Amino acid sequence: MPAEPKFRVPHPSRRVPPVSLLRPGIAILTLTLTLTLAGCKPVGPNYQRPGYAAPPAYKETGATAVTFPPPPPPAGGGWQPASPSDGMLRGKWWEIYNDPKLNELEDRVTTYNQTIRAGLFTYKAAIEQVHADRADFSPTLSAGPSFTHEKVSAHRPFSSDFSHSASNYNDIQLAGQASWEPDFWGRIRRTVEAANAAAQATNADMASVDLSLHAQLAEAYFELRGHDTQAQLLQANIDKLSAQLDLTRRRLAGGVGNEADVAQAQTLLDSTRAQLIEVNVTRTELEHMVGSIAIIKVPFFSLPPSPYVLDSPAGPGTTLPKIPIGIPSQLLERRPDIAAAERRAAQANAQIGIAVSAFYPTISLSGTGGFQSTHGGTWIQGPSAIWSLGAQAAALLLDGGRRKAYTNQARDLWEASASTYKGTVFLAFNEVENKLSDLRILEQEETAQRAAVQSAQHSLDVANTRYKGGVTSYLEVLTAENALIQAQRTLAELRSRQFTASVELIRALGGGWDSSQIPK
Repeated sequence: MPAEPKFRVPHPSRRVPPVSLLRPGIAILTLTLTLTLAGCKPVGPNYQRPGYAAPPAYKETGATAVTFPPPPPPAGGGWQPASPSDGMLRGKWWEIYNDPKLNELEDRVTTYNQTIRAGLFTYKAAIEQVHADRADFSPTLSAGPSFTHEKVSAHRPFSSDFSHSASNYNDIQLAGQASWEPDFWGRIRRTVEAANAAAQATNADMASVDLSLHAQLAEAYFELRGHDTQAQLLQANIDKLSAQLDLTRRRLAGGVGNEADVAQAQTLLDSTRAQLIEVNVTRTELEHMVGSIAIIKVPFFSLPPSPYVLDSPAGPGTTLPKIPIGIPSQLLERRPDIAAAERRAAQANAQIGIAVSAFYPTISLSGTGGFQSTHGGTWIQGPSAIWSLGAQAAALLLDGGRRKAYTNQARDLWEASASTYKGTVFLAFNEVENKLSDLRILEQEETAQRAAVQSAQHSLDVANTRYKGGVTSYLEVLTAENALIQAQRTLAELRSRQFTASVELIRALGGGWDSSQIPK
């Protein structure tokens, strides 16, 4: 009996169902699968935000001052937290300091800083991962022509000399393939959920870096102004000490003084000049830091001196602003690091569903359609049409406990993420309390230090009067002068510390950010 030909063009009498007749069936099948898929609940636990009970109020907002009767602070001075009704920090939080130069520098950070730019593109990459995972919801389609010219052996098995099968022929095809894995168990939905949570965490990380850089610049700027204040005080003292040195020399020339007084005056003057040089060295380093954060080429960057006005603060940027701290429960929405930890907990929860879905069978649908012929003239014709539809289901029966281990691992990682979130919240509340207490104590310390400066000035005035009257030696003047210099420098340092502490409080409160800014 002759062998069956390997390839035959369908006879015109053999009717192939037109594609138009298949479309209703495909549409019904697709609709049925879609409705079935919509009714399938994703496996694994639905996400519940880890619980954390916020305290009703910050401890430091009700703190009372220590019993110490210092003089009242000057008008416009003093710090106190604003009440929640004063509103929340918004957007460019540094503008609360009313310092135009600081505003100019801070605006450059968001635009030019490369660390923030790197965080932005990291976030964009995470968004693309979400889009890539969402693509699994759609079927995969491919199409293309193919041409094969084939010669088969005349002596192949089951062939005979009487075979009429073609041994040399063309195979021309134009076919498309489609495949789809319906998300019956929610694996794809959980994967997209995890990727979206990861992208949101990356966005919060970027906000955290942005807040940190802006805060670092503000802290360096206020420290620099503190060194400007110390430099101004030291220069003023150098001028006074130069006059004191001239006085001791005149007294020595007039036979009233002695060489020891001149040597002591010279020593204090030189020591004060050395302190001024040291202050300027640190000031230069702070200037470089500000320029680096603001992405300004250091050789072309300089900040003019801008000392604090310690006696009567009244100008822009010289008084501490009232910072709206809100209520403790708002802190959970205002800090980007808390939001990032919470989003990573959501990501870990979705990973549990992905692990559980491995226990369920994988179901896939596939289809092929197109045209096939041995001759170009009959290629694109109804009788040359080919098509096929199929479905496949596969279930893993035995894996030695691997899926169970992965599921337990996912649950453990969820517990770790939830604990990390709670720990982040706990530390955040502690940090706010610390910064509130720092500002309260620094205010009390500044008030006491102002009294110390006044006392040191009075002591110096008395010592100078006694020295000029010949009642005491120059050593008394030297001691009083040195005490005044140190008291003034301490006061300038305290003012700088107050401003930097207020920046740290703003950073602890989350700046002007809130979790609603995370893209959904």
